[in-house]
Amino acid sequence: PDLIRRKLLENPHRVTLTLRPDEKLESRRQEAIREALARRKAELTDDEVRMIVDRARALEERQMQKDDDSILPKVDLSDVPLQMPEPEGRYDGDISATVYARGTNGLVYEQIVVPVPALTEEELLLVPYYTTLISEVGCGDLDYLQMQDRISAESGGIGAAFSAKGRIDDVQALSGYIIFNGKALARNRSELTRLLRDVYTSARFDEKERIREIIAQIRARREQAVTGSGHALAMGAASQGMSPGAWLSFRLGGLAGIRGTKQLDQALKDPEELTALCDKLSALHEKIGKQGREFLVIGEEDQLPAMVDDLKSCWRDASGAGIAGWKMEPVNYTTREAWLTSTQVNFCSKAYSTVAVDHPDAAALTVLGGFLRNGYLHRAIREKGGAYGGGAGQDSVNGTFRFFSYRDPRLEETLDDFDAALAWLQDNDHDYQELEESILGVIGQLDRPRSPAGAARHAFHNKLFGRSPEQRARFRERVLSVTLDDLKRVARTWLVPEKASTAVVTSPENRARAEKLGLNIQEL
Repeated sequence: PDLIRRKLLENPHRVTLTLRPDEKLESRRQEAIREALARRKAELTDDEVRMIVDRARALEERQMQKDDDSILPKVDLSDVPLQMPEPEGRYDGDISATVYARGTNGLVYEQIVVPVPALTEEELLLVPYYTTLISEVGCGDLDYLQMQDRISAESGGIGAAFSAKGRIDDVQALSGYIIFNGKALARNRSELTRLLRDVYTSARFDEKERIREIIAQIRARREQAVTGSGHALAMGAASQGMSPGAWLSFRLGGLAGIRGTKQLDQALKDPEELTALCDKLSALHEKIGKQGREFLVIGEEDQLPAMVDDLKSCWRDASGAGIAGWKMEPVNYTTREAWLTSTQVNFCSKAYSTVAVDHPDAAALTVLGGFLRNGYLHRAIREKGGAYGGGAGQDSVNGTFRFFSYRDPRLEETLDDFDAALAWLQDNDHDYQELEESILGVIGQLDRPRSPAGAARHAFHNKLFGRSPEQRARFRERVLSVTLDDLKRVARTWLVPEKASTAVVTSPENRARAEKLGLNIQEL
């Protein structure tokens, strides 16, 4: 009797386990591997040495062989439609709402879309914390715990996000929006509308300990993500100086953003710093609340009239007619950086400044990424180099072409392979089938399936940033028309090795190697 109380609740036995980081762990591990290999090599007989050499030669020959693709089912360009249908919405000018009738299986989706107001750089760097915190803090008379209960009862979740893109013809001209979004069962449509309005108008940033806790959680998530997405972080660092959008991505969510979060979390141990942060978030929220707004509504056809009526009723007396005054100065500089952090592998990247999505060369550059990956980089970086992955790709939103490797045991050799891929492209004749496969890969990305609601959201936000159906059809037609000569031409024009920016994510043990490569050392 009373076993739970005596054996568990009042059990005096305790064990304290303390974990301390060891800065020399990786060097000791590598030294142990070298010693084990040296011992094994010393024990090899002459016959065993010859066998290893023969097997290595046979492996290299096998890696250089071309696979027989004729045994696989084949899709060619004649099977690709010139246009893909996309959802069309209706615009209600009374409430500035775009409405999509979609099969949503009894769910409704709603977004408040707000143009970014004129912000200082300090305010801009707070935006990711603002969008994370907005659904985690109190609102009006409710504290954060009561607000979490309300969100759970009235919706399937709400949140906010910041989205910014360059113009289709100029990546240096950036526009941005803050989007408040939520979804709910159709029977809770009115509650969802009121919930989003209350969060948008009445969120409070005065619960200091709650904000301190969420910032600490953000830091932990970002630090843990480094080794899982180091290749994306390296690409972001390499392309940071090529457009305002690339710089913003690097500062907000990239390596600089992670370092900034660590510094912020450390600073918030000071109560005065925490109070100052809360005041800044409140001021930012007030500034965003003064902006004009538009709405996105997605639901079943029979639900839409009531949803629009709910919007009109709920927002009838809401003020907000600010003019979007946010803009960024053009960004154009090269970078060579090595970011040191706790990692046993490397993530390497080179980036080149290229073109916006509506430029005639954007399609060929997009196809080129897959062509280089399939034809050269996969074999050189993964099969021979031992990395988990590697490739290249065009980012037409930010006007950059990036090479990357993922979980890579090599460093200098991989950077050389990026340049060697461009030489391979120019110095060899290539089969049309390789080009066709790369074109089909791009089309597959353009036509990837989305849920009915997801397709509507995608169409709306494309139009929001000037990506019209006509522009996308034009890009699709250009992709289907790319030739092998186009690939060589755009590579000669835009991918000049001397103009590359370079970034690597590596361990502190590789500091000397990074310095020898002429990379500026950055501590994460």
